[in-house]
Amino acid sequence: MVLLYLFIWRVVRVASRDISVGQESMVLTPVRPDAAPVRASGVLVVTASPELEPGTRLEIRAELVAGRDPHNAISIPADGYASGRHARFLRGDQSDIVEDLKSTNGTYVNGRRLGGAQPLRPGDVVTIGQTQLTYEEPT
Repeated sequence: MVLLYLFIWRVVRVASRDISVGQESMVLTPVRPDAAPVRASGVLVVTASPELEPGTRLEIRAELVAGRDPHNAISIPADGYASGRHARFLRGDQSDIVEDLKSTNGTYVNGRRLGGAQPLRPGDVVTIGQTQLTYEEPT
């Protein structure tokens, strides 16, 4: 009988402690009114291409892969100098990024061959094979 009493006393004690302390997992973090707004997407404008119509605008929402593969977001099968998966464009927190995907003929930004990933600036011209894309700043 004493053991039963001790067991009930212990359960009541633990339960009352949990109620008086509260649960931290239910505390929500307030949203700061000065938080930075979500950055708009940058745009690639086709300047020259054997496949794409000049002036075509391609918005960088998350990831765009360019190359000859028909499953790419930027599919350029008529461009014989482009690889199947040639380059990709990524939307970053601070700026959009272009990255060469180990293509045979390389990806160029403003005439300089990429060695990996590079942030894009407004007016940058990205060359993938015979296709040229100009980066425009998000508005």
